[in-house]
Parts: sequence; structure tokens; C-alpha cells
Amino acid sequence: MNITHVRNATLILEYADKKYLIDPMLGEKGSFPAFPNAPRDDQNNPLVELPMSVDKIIDGIDAVFLTHLHLDHFDEAAQKSLPKDIKIYTQNDEDAEEVKNVGFTNVEALEYINQIGDIQVIKTSGQHGRGEVLEFSGNVCGLIFQHDNEKSLYIAGDTVWYEAVEKTLRTYRPEIIVVNGGDNQFNEGGSLVMDENDVYEVAKLMPSSEVIVVHMEAVNHWNLSRDYLKQFAQENQFSSQLKVPNDGDKYTF
Repeated sequence: MNITHVRNATLILEYADKKYLIDPMLGEKGSFPAFPNAPRDDQNNPLVELPMSVDKIIDGIDAVFLTHLHLDHFDEAAQKSLPKDIKIYTQNDEDAEEVKNVGFTNVEALEYINQIGDIQVIKTSGQHGRGEVLEFSGNVCGLIFQHDNEKSLYIAGDTVWYEAVEKTLRTYRPEIIVVNGGDNQFNEGGSLVMDENDVYEVAKLMPSSEVIVVHMEAVNHWNLSRDYLKQFAQENQFSSQLKVPNDGDKYTF
């Protein structure tokens, strides 16, 4: 497989001769407002430009997976740029209807287990924060990709570390794990995605797996920098299994 980290949670996944786009945020720097009542809410999102052209990102894509529909995972630019007949998979029927309402015609809500050609895709649970923030953060999912000729891949999505993530890891033992680790927060309410300690829990539980951390430094409410996470991993002796990509970096497994 090849995994290209585009920006924020946006990934290009080449897996078993298919090419998938995950959670596309394709707008130019500053193209939509900041998330309010949060750090840097005087700066429009995204905070950084794309590392490649939109045409290059969407070229040859077989399908799009949307773990949820927040703007930093499916923005107006993505809605305008993607072909309206492209296959899109969503976490549930509600999200599928929203995607259809902006003009897409080939939209399907994922079941728990999905056979997509010869690739098995399993929808996993996520928790977009802890405590009161869950009242408005909404439902999210993660994705497990499995194929006989590929390593198993877990894209955790916008979730913190909690019992369902631990259960997913223990059940499926993914060899490659992508987590959203920017510790994004509003001014009140705590982490919406993984912080450094959550990433450490993933790495400790799965010491033979490679852990890729994305969703960093791209939207205004980030709280964990790439540099600090690398330092923390060094201090806690899990840097050998950790990858913290810059925008545009590509990995082959």
C-alpha cells in the first residue's frame, strides 16, 4: 500500500490496486472561517496550503470515504471539485443523505462489514471527544482495510483513546495505524481527537505496528505540534514505530 498524507485528515490511499481518497479538505488556505471559541480563532481555515494541486489529488480516485462531514473533512472545495458521480462511502444514512443533497449521485452508507471488490472494509467506532463536548461533536467512524495481499490498515478517524478503540486494536491487530492526533480543542471541553498520551496508548498496545499521526497544525484549534509529539515519543521510547508526516509525505508498506 501507499499512503500519501495530503493535509489535516486528508489521505490518498493506494490499496490492492485501488485508489481511495479519505476525508478530503481541498480548499485553499483561509477559504473558510475559523472554528469559533478556540485557539487562533482570528485565523481562517485551513491554516496552510495544499502540498499539491487538487487535480493531482483527485486524479484516478476510485472512491471517497468520509468518516464524518465536519468542514475539515469534507469542505466546500471538495464538494465542488469531486465528480458528482464518484463513489462515496459515508458512516451512516444521515450523512449519505447530506452528501446526496449537495449533488452527489453514487453515495452509500457503510455497513459494519463491507466487501468492496476483493477488499474488506470494516466500519469502526469513534468518540469525537470526552464529556460534554460530545453533545455537539457528533458521530464519527473509523475504517479497517483488509486484503490478502496487503498489510491490514486502521484509519481511526476523529476519536480520542477510549475502550472501543482499544477493542478495535485488540480484535483486528492492524499492522498500519493512522490516528488523528492534533489534540484539537475549543476553549472549553478538552480534547476532540488524540493527544500525545492517547497516541502513546495506541503505540504501547500495538508495539509491532507502525503508527502514523495526522490531523496536525492545519486547522485553527490544534493543540499538539508535530515537534512536541516527536519529542514526547523520543522521551517515552516509541519513536521507532512513530511516523509524523509533513503535508505531502508518502509512505509505502
